[in-house]
Amino acid sequence: MFKFDRLFTTMEKKGVSTYRLREECGIDSKTVRRLRANQNIEMKTLNRICAYLDCKIEEVVEFIKD
Repeated sequence: MFKFDRLFTTMEKKGVSTYRLREECGIDSKTVRRLRANQNIEMKTLNRICAYLDCKIEEVVEFIKD
């Protein structure tokens, strides 16, 4: 299972709101809802988020073994 709690922690540290993520990174509100619910998203979306936040993937997603 993948968890995206780290994304919201990283965003907070960098002073980025979900509004800014949507507007400046081009992530739609449906994708933000999916991230909050720890649902699947596309790798290209993760790539976009990491590039925008200038961070590593480990700062966005965590793998938890079922």
